[in-house]
Amino acid sequence: GDEAVTGSQLNEMSDEELFQNVEHYSVYARVQPEHKVRIVKAWKAKGCITAMTGDGVNDAPSIKSADIGVGMGITGTDVTKNVADMVLADDNFATIVSAVGEGRRIYDNIRKSIQFLLSSNLAEVLSIFFSTLLGFTILKPVHLLWINLITDCFPALALGTEQGEADIMKRAPRKADEGIFSGGLGFDVVFQGVLITLFTMAAYFIGHFMESGRFEIAESPDGMTMAFLTLSMVEIFHSFNMRSRTKSVFSLHSHNKFLWGAMLISFLCTTAVIYVPFLSSAFGFTHISLAEYAVAMGLAVLIIPIMELVKWIKRAWHKRAAG
Repeated sequence: GDEAVTGSQLNEMSDEELFQNVEHYSVYARVQPEHKVRIVKAWKAKGCITAMTGDGVNDAPSIKSADIGVGMGITGTDVTKNVADMVLADDNFATIVSAVGEGRRIYDNIRKSIQFLLSSNLAEVLSIFFSTLLGFTILKPVHLLWINLITDCFPALALGTEQGEADIMKRAPRKADEGIFSGGLGFDVVFQGVLITLFTMAAYFIGHFMESGRFEIAESPDGMTMAFLTLSMVEIFHSFNMRSRTKSVFSLHSHNKFLWGAMLISFLCTTAVIYVPFLSSAFGFTHISLAEYAVAMGLAVLIIPIMELVKWIKRAWHKRAAG
């Protein structure tokens, strides 16, 4: 709004009147601490997210009432800083913008890590489920423990260090009641989990064919080893996809050295557990040929172009819907 209101006028208003007119006021003059609390509550009653800044003791009640209370670190009183959700160490209001950007980056990275972990674990569950129904062993419990420790853990942690995307401050604020699975994340988890499952199952049957020359449902040491290798590697490559949920990873201008390091460690450890004799024996793997290794890697790397295509389709769809 473009109207001004004074504290004496607020005294004459009921809470209902203030609720009806609060959107019209942009300037408040000579207001008391209780007036500030009423203003905050009126905005909250309209379903708005409220933020309140202040430095004095008289600001403390309204700062505490707001969804986001911001105190001053230099000039602010101890009372104000204690009740505030965020304290500006430099007393610079521009720091609030930086804090919002950092909060969005953290939230984005949490969603990326959750999507990566859930889709990977769903693929493991589905692979075990379908192989059990078909009557063969695709992975042993120790294999799943290795995957969860090495190829899930390191990349997921590294995704938490991803820098904010270029348009992060251009996005509209998300709704207060918006769930973590909103925006299609739940669908993405299921789709990607099923896709990784298909790669893993395909690797098993191809491995058995390369071992025996037959396509059949049967126990296969080579198939198990190739399924493990494919599942591990596809999760490593998929973590690269998760640098952005919507944009092509090849268009990002930033680099995540921690993710590259996590991918390299996971890659080397997974290869070592198959080809180092005492590790291979301990985990029950067979020594697969370079051709089988190449096939498994080829299946795993397919996750990147497929996800790039899916992202492109989503961007085109949203652009068409917005246009």
